[in-house]
Amino acid sequence: MKEKKQNNLAVLLGYAGNYKGLTFLGLGLSAIAMVLGMAPYICVWLVAQDLIAVAPNWTQAAGVARYGWMAFGFAVAGIVVYFAALMCTHLAAFRTASNIRKKGMAHLMKTPLGFFDSNASGLLRNRLDGAAAETETLLAHNLADIVGSITMLISMIVLMFVFDWRMGGACLMAAVISILAMFTMMGGKNARIMQEYQAAQDVMSKAGTEYVRGIPVVKIFQQTVYSFRAFKAAIEDYSSKAELYTGKICRLPQSVNLTFTEGAFIFLVTVALLLAPAALKSGDFAGFVTNFAFYAVFSAIISTALARIMFATSGMMLADTALGRIAQVMNAPVLEITEDPQTPKDNRVEFRDVSFTYDGAEVPALEHVSFCAEPGQTVALVGPSGGGKTTAASLIPRFWDVSSGTVEVGGVDVRQADPRVLMDQVAFVFQNNRLFKASILENVRAARPDASREEVSAALSAAQCGDILEKLPDGMDTIIGTDGTYLSGGEQQRVALARAILKDAPIVVLDEATAFADPENEALIQKAFSVLTKGRTVIMIAHRLSTVTGADKIIVLDSGHVEEEGSHAELVQAGGLYSRMWADYNQAVKWRISVAEEVE
Repeated sequence: MKEKKQNNLAVLLGYAGNYKGLTFLGLGLSAIAMVLGMAPYICVWLVAQDLIAVAPNWTQAAGVARYGWMAFGFAVAGIVVYFAALMCTHLAAFRTASNIRKKGMAHLMKTPLGFFDSNASGLLRNRLDGAAAETETLLAHNLADIVGSITMLISMIVLMFVFDWRMGGACLMAAVISILAMFTMMGGKNARIMQEYQAAQDVMSKAGTEYVRGIPVVKIFQQTVYSFRAFKAAIEDYSSKAELYTGKICRLPQSVNLTFTEGAFIFLVTVALLLAPAALKSGDFAGFVTNFAFYAVFSAIISTALARIMFATSGMMLADTALGRIAQVMNAPVLEITEDPQTPKDNRVEFRDVSFTYDGAEVPALEHVSFCAEPGQTVALVGPSGGGKTTAASLIPRFWDVSSGTVEVGGVDVRQADPRVLMDQVAFVFQNNRLFKASILENVRAARPDASREEVSAALSAAQCGDILEKLPDGMDTIIGTDGTYLSGGEQQRVALARAILKDAPIVVLDEATAFADPENEALIQKAFSVLTKGRTVIMIAHRLSTVTGADKIIVLDSGHVEEEGSHAELVQAGGLYSRMWADYNQAVKWRISVAEEVE
């Protein structure tokens, strides 16, 4: 356990970069501050010694004023040095947390885009941003408190055995019991339970994000939280683990810890009562009282020192767990980049005996799939849900890499192409495109940041967005999502099409791009398609079969296999799966709600 913490601390300090030295400087200053903070207690003891020595002639105590000013000076110096220590640790902590976030984001930028389909944004945010914040607390406060508290304890042990080892031992007895109680709470198997508690918090965060996104459905159908079983189960799991750790594991040890640290004076009084008779007989009762006063003062700060250690140790445990969550992000698979990239010769797309299985899945999503889309052709992927259509399209820009076989663009295996060059070759229009909370201009310009206003305007016009711009207060400079400015699903789709048109990529992937459009918007989107797809290779995924009748080639996928291939007319004539799907589609189109005649 100890080795693990040291390794984690080394990993954490590795993110500090050039600011690592500030951390060590801050820890050293914290130790000095604690020693300075203890000096006033010694001064108080010296005052008590002077007063007791001349009692009851208090005016003869000549050193009281001097010791008082010394105590004040040490106290101020301790505060100043501790402030400087925290300045150093905070600067290092902020830079460390910033570097964690930057390196994490840089690493995520290298992962396949498909990674984000299986890792929710809420979970990644909690792993990276939330975990970085927890490490910030450790470096800024906890480490300084641990070093300072350990320095304080060592100093206290030395001082307590200087004057009377019996009274010192009585004071330290409470500290020993407290440390044993803290180890019971945080050591051994309980450390694993704390990790499970943090993991449950991660799961709840992910489920909570999904629940918030589903609130419109809850309101529309008047459902309750029980409709979201995953969220409810995550809350219950987190609640049970929190109750287990805080209510069962920590309850007794923490009660013992607080009882003995806050009542450390009881041990001192007991020992003092046993020693008092001997002190009276020896004639050095004044020295005995002076020593008792010293230990009485120091016993009061034992609880403070131990409480700081406990909270700081808790911070170490949280930081260990946080580093584990950060490691999950840093260990995410990275898209392999070839050292000798090849450039696609044209916009031909070909699948050669492609098989692909998602991580953790037992059944392949695609198995021995082969087809070709010649330059300028429109190829439609159709078939039952779960057949592998979206998976096949996602392999073209390397959202995932194939398990076997090859996907080629322009005669080049996509794994042998530069990822940036490959992404420049492909434009996407999904069924649920996301727009940024930014102006229409910036949303479209995201496809090509160096595009001029005139080029963005031309793309918006080609995407049939004229009516959208007319109703917006600032035209294409209007920021979406502010002052009640929102776009419908069909309008968002047209803005997304403008983005794809501006990109001007030779290969276009359309994933059910008209799924949520009303008839008016669909007509405008179809006009935009004619501009977007002209002269380009188009891979079209569709459930609405009327949109693919004009495709040059239709690939029918079912359970990851190519069932049929051909034109619309050829497939209808063949009488296979596509023919049955076409018949079902036409029957659904003709379906109407009829009102039964009232029977007397």
